Amino acid sequence: MNETHFLHRRTRLLDIMDEGVAIITSAPPQTRSNDTEYSYRQNSDFYYLSGFNEDNSVLVLIKTPESTKTILFVEAYNAEHALWNGARLGVEGARERFSVDEVHATVEYAERIKEILREHIRLYIDLYSDSERLVEAKNAAQSLHSTRGIKRHIRSIRDVTYMIRTLRLIKSEDEIETIRHAISITAEAHHAAMRESRAGMKEYQLQAHMSYVFLNSGAMNEAYGAIVAGGNNANTLHYVDNRDELRDGDLVLIDAACEWELYASDITRTFPVNGKFSAVQREVYEKVLDVQLRVIDAIKPGVKRDWLQKYSEELLCDALIDLGILNGERGALMEAKEYKKYAPHGIGHWMGLDVHDPCPYVDESGESLVFVPGMVMTIEPGVYIRSDDESVDAKYRGIGIRIEDNILVTEEGHENLSSMIAKTIDEIEAVCRTE
Repeated sequence: MNETHFLHRRTRLLDIMDEGVAIITSAPPQTRSNDTEYSYRQNSDFYYLSGFNEDNSVLVLIKTPESTKTILFVEAYNAEHALWNGARLGVEGARERFSVDEVHATVEYAERIKEILREHIRLYIDLYSDSERLVEAKNAAQSLHSTRGIKRHIRSIRDVTYMIRTLRLIKSEDEIETIRHAISITAEAHHAAMRESRAGMKEYQLQAHMSYVFLNSGAMNEAYGAIVAGGNNANTLHYVDNRDELRDGDLVLIDAACEWELYASDITRTFPVNGKFSAVQREVYEKVLDVQLRVIDAIKPGVKRDWLQKYSEELLCDALIDLGILNGERGALMEAKEYKKYAPHGIGHWMGLDVHDPCPYVDESGESLVFVPGMVMTIEPGVYIRSDDESVDAKYRGIGIRIEDNILVTEEGHENLSSMIAKTIDEIEAVCRTE
């Protein structure tokens, strides 16, 4: 994405702000152990507004009744840092690249922000962040508040994250295309896993085939920790050990995806280790797939997100009754939430710069949001039957199935952005048989 997109986003945020100062900080590096760090991942809100991927940076937006101003603080170029870790863009480089009014070195931030806050009464920040730069801003605001003779000082501190994440909820065409690219790589990786799956492999070996596709395609980061869960491991929802042996006759659930330019994909497929569904596996799989297809088909502008959740729960409850896993009348089972034992999680979540995009699900009055074009969410029904659940017919025990796709709300209804990934039984078995 070019700078025009980020400039547009900053303008939109300034439009919905009252007079005041907004401060958004970059993510700090994260220590892995001792003196080594994890690969750097930028704060999604900061990246959304700036497109800048360096640490120790600060974006400041200023709004007065007469004008607006954008200031970017960046780490100055340092030859020692360049030798060991690569060159930073620096102050001059940032001035050339970004459409902001001013660029300064981060070392100047503490003094400059005190002068900026002296002229304003509102401060917009992430209220729950312990960022060093935000602490400096709050300390400066407190100092000015306590100083005699200061006519204007910060009188209220507001949450900027809700405002930014409300903007993030509706994806632009460029964002959607970036997500499409991430999904296209993830599709190739899931198909590689289906082709390579064999009894006797370790779960991590199947994961390795997917990781190769990600890296070989230029997707340097997974969107989240991969789940490769054979057999009963699929019934642990966030299973990430990926160490066990894949057994003939079992299913394997893979929830894994890459990100591209910080935008996530999020895909789950469940398929037979040996490439062929048993009759019982087919029975359960078809029920989960039917629920997913019906939920996806219901997505269109004007539908409320909480209605979709309730609808999915009803469909899953019906599926469990049809399988004989639950017994009784649907209304009573729903009221008692009996279905939750086998379908415990929600039907999906927003997706974008974060795999679980922290965009709002309700409006400011607490009402569930309705779908509008540009929203992207996952749809991921699942049924999980633990191997030690003696209340269930033995033939079903140990089966865990989740099917997850990424859905875009459109003017006409919806688009399944991940529809190219094998999902029906015939499609999966065809890919698994491809040598």
